[in-house]
Amino acid sequence: MKNATLHIEIHISIRALTMFFLKTWRASAFGVYGYLNFTRNGFLEHSKKFQPEDMQMRIEGKNCIVTGANSGIGFATAEGLASRGATVYLVCRNKERGEAALSKIQSSTGNQNVHLEICNLSSISEIKSFASRFSSKDVPVHVLVNNAGVLEQKRVTTSEGFELNFAVNVLGNFATTELMLPLLEKAAPDARVITISSGGMYTAPLTNDLQMSSDGNFDGLEQYARNKRVQVALTEKWADMYKNKGIGFYSMHPGWAETPGVAKSLPGFNKRFSGNLRTSEEGADTVIWLALQPKEKLVSGGFYFDRAEAPKHLKLAVTSQSHVIIDSITDTLRSMLVSSPE
Repeated sequence: MKNATLHIEIHISIRALTMFFLKTWRASAFGVYGYLNFTRNGFLEHSKKFQPEDMQMRIEGKNCIVTGANSGIGFATAEGLASRGATVYLVCRNKERGEAALSKIQSSTGNQNVHLEICNLSSISEIKSFASRFSSKDVPVHVLVNNAGVLEQKRVTTSEGFELNFAVNVLGNFATTELMLPLLEKAAPDARVITISSGGMYTAPLTNDLQMSSDGNFDGLEQYARNKRVQVALTEKWADMYKNKGIGFYSMHPGWAETPGVAKSLPGFNKRFSGNLRTSEEGADTVIWLALQPKEKLVSGGFYFDRAEAPKHLKLAVTSQSHVIIDSITDTLRSMLVSSPE
């Protein structure tokens, strides 16, 4: 019997190999950068450069909307704005928790001009209903804080047929902002939209696969990172589209904060960094700072962290080129918004 020679050929896709190394690099770079900057120690170090007078402004007469305001960074933001005299509208999904947050903020700040609006930000029809109700007030919106967010590890589909993370983090924020534009214009030239993103976006480029439907295995954490990348790119897009309307658009990263959302969605992370996570108030610090600063000090379309403009991309992460597809993403989101029932 002739000796058989076994030839094993291994075909490795260059593209797949490149993507593997890129994902590994992004995750590693994000981990190191995050540990040095996003923890509470990072906040304490950065705060040495803060100017106390930046946060001492009063904003009586200004109307502020904060989504997801019943706990965590949203609650701390709403409380911080109310303590400075603003009229604040808490947009919450759960009526009971929203009422508890409302009562607590009114009590702690002495400001009775705090109001509750019930809306499920995962539902376009509910957002449209909320926007219609709120528009009937005919009041200018000086500050819109897009804070509501979710990190669901498993694929969940909403009643309207959208993947849940995408529905809240991307489509919900997009719909809220677009539908509030007329009221934001009423507050021009001082109107501003502040979207709370995440440092997790450093690990993800933009993709047209908005609902992670083309991937075999759903990864909630990766989907969340993708969502947060869209938020940053959308902020750039809005700043360009509406630059003549007197509205400033800003995205920001609150750092790694200890919130009910983090404890629920990332219990392992929450436990591992226990004692070195920021408080909700520290996470909300830059949101309030962005709401208070003269617009001349800020860059519309900018991404902010610890009261300073921050890079949107990590070195060698190859994510910046992906922003060229934001136009097609915006078109897709607008189509979803228009086609959704009232």
